[in-house]
Amino acid sequence: MRAFLRARPASSSCTAFACRRNAFSTSSLRARKKSRQSNAPKTFSSAGFERITSDLASRLQGSADTTGTSKERHRTEATKAYGVFRQLSLNKYDQLMSGSRGWDARKEDYMAFGVETQFDFNREVKLFRNLIEKACDLASEHHAISKNENPLFAKLRGAFVEEDIYGLIAELTYGFQTFLMRSRFPKNIADTQREIADSRYPWEWFPATRALQRTIHIHVGPTNSGKTYNALKALEAARSGIYAGPLRLLAHEVYTRFTAKGKKCALITGEEQRIPEDEDNFFRSCTVEMTPLNLPVDVAVIDEIQMIGDSERGWAWTQAFLGVQAKEVHLCGETRAVDLIKSLCATIGDKCIVHEYERLSPLQTMDRSLNGDLRNLQKGDAVITFSRVGIHALKKEIEKETGRRCAMVYGSLPPETRAQQAAYFNDPKSGYDFLVASDAIGMGLNLEIRRVVFEQTHKRTRTGYRIMTTSELKQIGGRAGRYKTARQDIESRAGSGSDNKKGTVESKSRPPGLVTALEDADLGILQRAFDREAEPLKTAGIQPPPSMIERFHSYFPPNTPFSYVVSRLRDLAQMSPRFHMCFLGEVLAVADLIQPYPMSVYDRCVFLNAPVSLRERNGAQVLQAFARCVSNMGGGDLLDIPEISLEVLDLSAEDLDITKAEHLRELEALHKTITLYLWLTYRYSGVFRSQSLAFHVKELVEDRINTQLLHLNLTGAKRKARTDAIRAQALQSERKLKRVLGEEDKVDPPQHELSGAWNEEGHEEPLYDPSELEPAPQSPPVLKGAQGRRHHKGHSHIHERRHRQDTDTAVQI
Repeated sequence: MRAFLRARPASSSCTAFACRRNAFSTSSLRARKKSRQSNAPKTFSSAGFERITSDLASRLQGSADTTGTSKERHRTEATKAYGVFRQLSLNKYDQLMSGSRGWDARKEDYMAFGVETQFDFNREVKLFRNLIEKACDLASEHHAISKNENPLFAKLRGAFVEEDIYGLIAELTYGFQTFLMRSRFPKNIADTQREIADSRYPWEWFPATRALQRTIHIHVGPTNSGKTYNALKALEAARSGIYAGPLRLLAHEVYTRFTAKGKKCALITGEEQRIPEDEDNFFRSCTVEMTPLNLPVDVAVIDEIQMIGDSERGWAWTQAFLGVQAKEVHLCGETRAVDLIKSLCATIGDKCIVHEYERLSPLQTMDRSLNGDLRNLQKGDAVITFSRVGIHALKKEIEKETGRRCAMVYGSLPPETRAQQAAYFNDPKSGYDFLVASDAIGMGLNLEIRRVVFEQTHKRTRTGYRIMTTSELKQIGGRAGRYKTARQDIESRAGSGSDNKKGTVESKSRPPGLVTALEDADLGILQRAFDREAEPLKTAGIQPPPSMIERFHSYFPPNTPFSYVVSRLRDLAQMSPRFHMCFLGEVLAVADLIQPYPMSVYDRCVFLNAPVSLRERNGAQVLQAFARCVSNMGGGDLLDIPEISLEVLDLSAEDLDITKAEHLRELEALHKTITLYLWLTYRYSGVFRSQSLAFHVKELVEDRINTQLLHLNLTGAKRKARTDAIRAQALQSERKLKRVLGEEDKVDPPQHELSGAWNEEGHEEPLYDPSELEPAPQSPPVLKGAQGRRHHKGHSHIHERRHRQDTDTAVQI
């Protein structure tokens, strides 16, 4: 394949998409209980003890009664749970210090912290282990769990709540590094670090925008209420402007809409940029993280503003809202964002106008599910699932069970194909009675859906599965009873000139949109979600800008691990109660992987925000190869990077003697590698110079993936077994949290607000959930024939197996 690509230039008209890592889950660790005694600190008063005990008891699961036997029972349960957490933390700490974070593995890093010998390292390891024991004992025996009374335990516990075992590992690592640094900074340097890390006023990070007097228009209402339509009307009427949306497909829709109306418009996403030639003034349609902040415009539209509260990527909406230099900023989203936005507008001095909209057609949840029988589907139904493998498999199953045709729509479909499939479904005479779609339809695709049917109500997290939030379910379910398609909408509005800010007689007379589940087990979740309102947003996400990180980094010794600098900045950051620091995700792992390669702080920050996929079998090696190219400022031609497995395109699953499922994984890994390469070509065009070739290779990989998807074989029994296993895993995760922590958190932390997955191409649906693919064979494969012998050396890495299986049932392709 490399020789063929060297000889054949690629077309420059290839289209690009984006991708990123997908998370995987971990199994619960069974920790043994061990009772220990430790003396309470001398400063621990009896009054303080009673206050903490009362506070803990009031937040434990079950009764709020804090008197008599109930109080004693809660204290006993908490003691047991914190004892389990103690052993879990110590076991994981011992594993780290004897393995991936041991002296042999991290000698150079520890020398940067002032640890010169293994003897010194072992002494520090024991001392910090003693601190962990004392912190956990204090929580277990005296119920001291607050940040003020027991800071180390509070941090470990909080990290575990947020990100399960991954968060606990990261916090243990950072805690040990901070322990090593405890005496290395004089007071004046430590004070300077705290001053730099002060993040209470993030609006001051955009001084040019603060010099403007902006007017903020908030368009809020339920789905199918016309709020985005009216905001886009204001953008169309302007001389210059920006649209910023959560998904590439939405940015592409606005780009297509403006181009069709003869307006010059650019499409800007992380991995693709289409800029009008020979034009200085043009509109820009972009994904929200690509919003240009140094460009003065008349109007900016920021879609799905409620995502400002997302736990991991809310910073992109906060950055766009606080930083975009527009005279008018139109924010579209849910009503629960209004109070937070109005508060921020009052602080920064922007005028705020709220436009409220009513739903244009009624909506109701059904009393019955489909009882797991796809033959109960009716014309106009849309079945929702959350991966491309799931969509293709479900489409085939529906057509087999019903004998009728089914369209499919998802974000990573080519725009022309997506539009064609939507048109088939919207046309009652086309013969396409059903639709299978991803949750991308919740973001405004124009589809004539009569009833939304959820195949499942759980979504994948980094560590397992979770029940979808009220907002997520309403966003998707609200697409039922769509008032009008885009074509009908344009025609009727052209005739009436209506803005549709209130419900009309026509909309009231339409039959309601319906929402239900495929299985009975999910129906109750849907009904509860639609019977309540989502909580108002309390905080907006932020992350430190590169300029802050650069300045902060300058106050650390040379060769200090960059992951520690980032963690330390976040730890020292003072926060306003209206903001939260977004979760790190895989940022620390990325920082550690690129640590050996000399580069500027700014370059390191670029890699921290790159669409890296570490869960893929060669994701770490690919990342390090690209970091090496940036460090050397050369060697970035696509065909000169051996870590890019282009040879996968030469061979079929039979040639490689692997399953079709494993071959699909290999193709997806290559696809994510190429999209990361394309992302870097827009940041380091002088280093990664094979952009046109990369677009060509990307098309070849997508063709192979689509061919694989067309030949899926998923039976209804296997699909049902998988969804049952997912529900069981979600329940197990909740029970594990209670077992280890002894309580359910009553204060809701920031949640994931995004449809699709931010770490995927275009922020859309993943190719597959790992539980949908069969586990890889354990025996080492042997390539067949002369071709196999010729390629065996170059493909030996393909047969590295991931010994991960997320459910007891596997779907075979």
